[in-house]
Amino acid sequence: MSVDNQRLMERDLAVLWHPCTQMKDHETLPLIPIRRGEGVWLEDYAGNRYLDAISSWWVNLFGHAHPHINARVKAQIETLEHVILAGFSHEPGVALAERLVAISPPGLDRVFYADNGSAAVEVALKMSFHYWRNSGVEGKHRFITLSNSYHGETLGALAVGDVALYKETYRPLLMEAITVPSPDCYGREAGESCADYSRRMFRHMEWALERHGHEVCAVIVEPLVQCAGAMRMYDPGYLSLLREACDRHGVHLIADEIAVGFGRTGSLFACEQAAITPDFLCLSKGLTGGYLPLSAVLTNNAIYAAFYDDYQNLTAFLHSHSYTGNPLACAAALATLDIFDSEPVLARNRQLAARMAAATAPLQDHPHVAEVRQCGMILAVEMVQRRQGRVPYPWQERRGLTLYRHALTRGALLRPLGSVSYLMPPYVVTEEQIDYLAEVMREGIDQATAE
Repeated sequence: MSVDNQRLMERDLAVLWHPCTQMKDHETLPLIPIRRGEGVWLEDYAGNRYLDAISSWWVNLFGHAHPHINARVKAQIETLEHVILAGFSHEPGVALAERLVAISPPGLDRVFYADNGSAAVEVALKMSFHYWRNSGVEGKHRFITLSNSYHGETLGALAVGDVALYKETYRPLLMEAITVPSPDCYGREAGESCADYSRRMFRHMEWALERHGHEVCAVIVEPLVQCAGAMRMYDPGYLSLLREACDRHGVHLIADEIAVGFGRTGSLFACEQAAITPDFLCLSKGLTGGYLPLSAVLTNNAIYAAFYDDYQNLTAFLHSHSYTGNPLACAAALATLDIFDSEPVLARNRQLAARMAAATAPLQDHPHVAEVRQCGMILAVEMVQRRQGRVPYPWQERRGLTLYRHALTRGALLRPLGSVSYLMPPYVVTEEQIDYLAEVMREGIDQATAE
């Protein structure tokens, strides 16, 4: 059967229900069927190309159809596609765990696999709670989270998130987390540094720990960037204070690096910029270079030991997924780590990040831009109704949708978060392509704010 854009769109809309989408939008907003990908480009069935400026929901690190990752997955599929990981093992799963332990912050000794980012957060939450139970510490059953945080869509992950768009509908189903104000630097006073503001905001966390530490299992944070929370950013000093306070109050620290890990913030892991080691490190998205679903929760031997016991004591961690540690996904992850080992990825990213800053610098003076902010390879531009007082646009106006539509006409995939447009491109993007994306973003902002 020959395939064209229109026919595939019709077939799609007859049977599919898309994620994070009001399907009625597609009465006026055409779907884009993708035939193939190569490098930073996605191509539809009519031959139109789109520069993937958001790494296909932040997962793609080294471009689509990367030859080394392709070869590694192809080789793996010839020998073992999957096997149960309970009572069995396989070389890709062991090798990946060894490498993750070697490259992660010191003291993370054990790897527990899951299928996706939300599942990794569920594992960390359950493992923390279960640790305190196994250790004979009574009363710990709550979690502390930051306002504007996002940790996934499953019920436990939603409960420790704070983006109302995703959470509010399901609130009756969720456990109640303790939410403290975020240290994101958008709220800092004029003349106040991001570092000073983030330190000042830590008083809220300190107060919550002093009051609730006895009943709290863990604090969960997205280090440095609250990605789904409109790419709001904060200073590494907050993480240093948090690590010390968690130790002092006997509370675990969960670092959700699902979106920010593997070089996105300028270091391999965001926690490195604060020189801290969390008790649980959640990884996914870029872990497989954007190829296959896989997540990992790293923790330490002290936590592992609390579950190591005779079976009849019923202390084992029985959480499981059918595709846990899938060999194909592990092979893709190993190939992704090979690229970090063989190429100067982080050094090259610093150059690309500098170009992103330079290319978007003129937007800082745009009459409808409140802030251009950046953390490594993540850059965000916040559109506002008025710069004075940072008056936001009503969310119902969907200004970002106008920008999205314009970018598609210019061959770029820019999917804003509300009124925040951002760049989070694959690391193989060129400086010239960054300049082009900045131009398209400026044009889209002009159109979105024209009325």
